[in-house]
Amino acid sequence: MRFLLIVTIPVETGNAAARAGKLGMTIGSILAELKPEASYFTDRDGQRAGYIILDLPDASHIPAVAEPFFLAFNAKVELHPVMNPADLEKASGTIDQAAKKYG
Repeated sequence: MRFLLIVTIPVETGNAAARAGKLGMTIGSILAELKPEASYFTDRDGQRAGYIILDLPDASHIPAVAEPFFLAFNAKVELHPVMNPADLEKASGTIDQAAKKYG
């Protein structure tokens, strides 16, 4: 199942990692393990943030995704199920059914 992982790194934790020369290296190491479909980095609410697309076989993989960011950066981690256009196409029948029943 495909997920959007949003990682928000507190400013002080990120600054400490940057000063130690470990910010990019640690993020790179985590991403190498996760093998994301895509990853983008920006700011969110004034903090460093990453938006990462992952395909996880099942929920038991969630700790392996979240824990490295918790432990390395004291990060806030959010996981949201997402669909690509092919997934949305597969879901169109259930959307139509719900619209007829509840709309």
